[in-house]
Amino acid sequence: MNNSAELLTGIANQLRIHSIASTTAAGSGHPTSCASAADLVTALFFGQMRYNPKDPQYANNDRFILSKGHAAPLLYAAWAENGVVPISELSKLRELGNDLEGHPTPRLPFVDVASGSLGQGLSIGVGMALNARLDHFDYMTYVLLGDGECAEGSVWEAASLAGTYKLNNLVALIDVNRLGQSQETAFGHHTEVYEKRFQAFGWRTEVIDGHDMEEILEVLAAAGLGNQPLAIIAKTNKGQGINIASDKDAWHGKALSKDEAAAAIADLQPKAQSGLGVEIAQPTQVTPPVTTAPASYPPINYKLGDKIATREAYGAALVRIGEADQRVVAMDGDTKNSTYSDKFYKKFPERFTECFIAEQNLVGVAIGFGCLGKVPFASTFAAFFSRAHDQIRMGAISLANLKLVGSHVGVSIGEDGGSQMALEDLAMMRALPGSVVLYPSDAVCAEKCLEEMAKTKGVAFLRTSRPKTPVIYNNDEQFPIGGAKILKQSASDKVTVVSGGVTLFEALKAADILAKDGITITVIDAYSVKPLAKDLIRDAAQKTKGLVLTVEDHYPEGGLGDAVAGELSADGIKVHKLAVFELPRSGKPEELLAKYGLDAAAIVKKVKELV
Repeated sequence: MNNSAELLTGIANQLRIHSIASTTAAGSGHPTSCASAADLVTALFFGQMRYNPKDPQYANNDRFILSKGHAAPLLYAAWAENGVVPISELSKLRELGNDLEGHPTPRLPFVDVASGSLGQGLSIGVGMALNARLDHFDYMTYVLLGDGECAEGSVWEAASLAGTYKLNNLVALIDVNRLGQSQETAFGHHTEVYEKRFQAFGWRTEVIDGHDMEEILEVLAAAGLGNQPLAIIAKTNKGQGINIASDKDAWHGKALSKDEAAAAIADLQPKAQSGLGVEIAQPTQVTPPVTTAPASYPPINYKLGDKIATREAYGAALVRIGEADQRVVAMDGDTKNSTYSDKFYKKFPERFTECFIAEQNLVGVAIGFGCLGKVPFASTFAAFFSRAHDQIRMGAISLANLKLVGSHVGVSIGEDGGSQMALEDLAMMRALPGSVVLYPSDAVCAEKCLEEMAKTKGVAFLRTSRPKTPVIYNNDEQFPIGGAKILKQSASDKVTVVSGGVTLFEALKAADILAKDGITITVIDAYSVKPLAKDLIRDAAQKTKGLVLTVEDHYPEGGLGDAVAGELSADGIKVHKLAVFELPRSGKPEELLAKYGLDAAAIVKKVKELV
């Protein structure tokens, strides 16, 4: 395929026209950001990329990520000019109920990932490029970034990993249009700054005129050569082709008035050409990878009473399900000998990615793998996922298949102290729309929860603990998402105690102590924090006349206690909480559980107060 530079320049102007018209119809949007990148996008979609427009999700299509998601109208225009989106739909941009939203989301079949929270696209591109290597596919991954978003540290986390792994199937196009939202960017049109930075991270670089179609096509033709990722640093004008706004400040995120739009379109129309019917290079045909879960996973084999940390059970489970499920891949942030994901690394090194100490990129890489049919398990200390909360949030908006495993939770980690103790992770993960939050107490539960995560699409979080805990469940016990287990219950119970993880065992100890004083309690293992087994817990609570106590190694806000209280409030049931109510200190695990009121003695005391 060899579409001429003249034809492509004409299509670029048609994309500008669509971007102007759609944002003016919407009364909002970013037409100038679209205009600066129109030549780059046209060169990709109609001159360089190999893809099947009729099958946007084909496994070996070249991938495109619009990291500067505010230029969404340009993306929609490209898919309209290749015949996928009806051109009439462009005028419905940003309307309620229309999938052509202000920033792209995977509600559209040609969008792999939601973008617009800036600085995240390159990480996802790294994951996609690594996936191509794993599957031995020849697709390329192209990521269009704005120059302003290159101030984000996550961009350089991704650039570093891409350079380290020599991802020559990854191309970053930086639209250096000089102008940010409120002022000129830090480096304006000094393209040499971006060039040196990418080179420092091991990239091959090309600095070009982003409005010279012949030059754009020339550098794109060399994509994939050598053993380095390619950064195309394109000097552009924000609002290119829009005389009233070209290279002028105060036009970011501002739609043209009807009169301004009419004038701009009149200027562009004589130089515009349709892309409909233009030949597009087709991808190499491949055998699609397996994207469905196996019928079953290998059995587990634990002995009741054995003491095993749930973080260690995670590592064992990852290997076990990975043997049966080729979709499973894993990545870590240089904590794999603590999260026990190193077990998977040793067994399946080709399916493991070490992302080093860069948690934002870790999550982005996982999302990239998940976009292409893999089931990615990303692990680190749970506290460190808070650094990547925006990436996780965008994963939820992306409807991503993202599995996060956080270890070293709560004060029970012991001497390492507060900076390492995840005490807000349940709240963070519960807040995500559609998320699953699991908190196993023993090895059997941890392994079975991992199976459930692998089988269920979406964002899921597994909270694993550092201390060794006894195995209390039989190997054939099932742990469906949304379930809970009643471990103690009798007709004379006074209080329903709901717990999970290490404090569940403190609740069981407390039950034995209280029984000697003639007080019996219901003990529930709420291993599924979200969705919660609300009916089971409500039924138990009603049998104890509404006396409910939650115990969790977590801050009181947003954790298990709030989850239970939220479900029972409509029944007029008040939930009492034992949680970590102050800033924790270093100490031995048992000392800390006692100090912060989470051990058996504290539970006994609280139950006696309630009854």
